[in-house]
Amino acid sequence: MGIALGGAVGAKTGLLVYADGDIPRLLQRVGPADGDRTAAMMRRLYPGCEIDECEGATLWDGVYPPKGTAYAASWPGVEVIGDQRVMIDLPSQLPEYLVSASAGRRLVLHAMHSVVDWLAFAVWEDGRLIRSLSLSPDSGVMENIGEPLPFELPYWAGNRPADIVPWPGAEEEPYPLPFHPLELGEDALRALCGFIQEGRPEPDDVDADGIKLHGFHMRDRHGPDLAEQEAELCRAVEAMPPPRVYTLGPDGSLIERDGL
Repeated sequence: MGIALGGAVGAKTGLLVYADGDIPRLLQRVGPADGDRTAAMMRRLYPGCEIDECEGATLWDGVYPPKGTAYAASWPGVEVIGDQRVMIDLPSQLPEYLVSASAGRRLVLHAMHSVVDWLAFAVWEDGRLIRSLSLSPDSGVMENIGEPLPFELPYWAGNRPADIVPWPGAEEEPYPLPFHPLELGEDALRALCGFIQEGRPEPDDVDADGIKLHGFHMRDRHGPDLAEQEAELCRAVEAMPPPRVYTLGPDGSLIERDGL
């Protein structure tokens, strides 16, 4: 898999936001989030998880927590959750219990991963999906539901073409998509949530680094805990055969080396 280099190359998000109105406007007004209120929200939204409080983060660096951790905050009118588990290829398949919690409200999902140039975002109004998009250069457009939102229009019109440094072996291949997903991802994040991860801040942006989120360790009551998963991974690595190392021969063919 090649890594495309473009405008935004390091951003990763796994974000859910519930709101009673315009999210950027609401986030501009928030103060410190109540810890008990936030913990109660997490236990309501994740009934199958054991949840323990831990160190928090800011909104800016809390949108992509480590696995097994979530960062969140609950205020009257708006609630924010950063959690890798919402990074799903098809946003329309977000678990129903998370969607149903948005009854009477707006729900935004924003997810992107810079390593594979993947972007997914979705918007629900009162539990009804009105827009979902998921795409990457390797997989193409995985989901495209509803009419494009205003911030998308320049991309679909061809006004924001991908400006990509080709990866090795792909010098003659054009970028597989008409625009760069991460560039659209930043515009989507700003339009839907009021801030960006990479790029030039604007005066009206939400100060995401000034908004504190509470931290939570999350464990599925019916699944292995993080230590067990790490131990299983170590056992799998130990069972792997020694690596095979190759070098290029004079004619360009691959020749296996005898040792490292």
